[in-house]
Amino acid sequence: MTFRNGLASLLRPQDSVLVLIDHQPYQLANLNSHDPHAVVNNSTALAKAAKAFGVPTILTSVIADRGGLIFPQITDVFPGQEVIDRTFINTWEDRKVVDAVKSTGRKQLIIAGLWTEVCVAMPVIQALGEGWDVTVITDASGGTSVEAHEVAIQRMIAAGANMMTWLALASEWQRDWARTEHAGELTEVLKQHAAGSGIAYLWEQQLLNTPVPRA
Repeated sequence: MTFRNGLASLLRPQDSVLVLIDHQPYQLANLNSHDPHAVVNNSTALAKAAKAFGVPTILTSVIADRGGLIFPQITDVFPGQEVIDRTFINTWEDRKVVDAVKSTGRKQLIIAGLWTEVCVAMPVIQALGEGWDVTVITDASGGTSVEAHEVAIQRMIAAGANMMTWLALASEWQRDWARTEHAGELTEVLKQHAAGSGIAYLWEQQLLNTPVPRA
């Protein structure tokens, strides 16, 4: 096995491209590995983080006429952007999606989708075999059961994939709080989607802006 370590292995926004796969009503209806509310929240946070850092994001669905449109929480982040609708279950066999990824010129491929064991695992394994550096965002993905999700993760790790959560990814893109160009946008994402961390930040701001009572 080739270990993925060292500073160069960390993800960088200028080298990243994100593909969001099949965040659709049909898949959500049989999502049993996670709280569906959490997956909607996390996939939306992931989309917003990518936009904040200028990471190209490809949206794709499978037979949307039957499976439903991509969650509006995601498409609202990219108003007017085309959603590539496929017939292939394996996204990486769809030429239009692959060409869109390749056109970015980036090699750090980040994938999240529904379901983990099907629509995430197949493109991840194929892309790894073609030399891509692939990261799966596990909490913006989900499977038909806990077992299905976890076995898919094990299978992808064995194939060489990197696993992260959306907040870990956003933190890795930020890397240094002295990099202020995207810190404000990231903070807005944290306030909206990072639950306790976001609320704690708001509380901190409240305390800092509360006048000290005079004796």
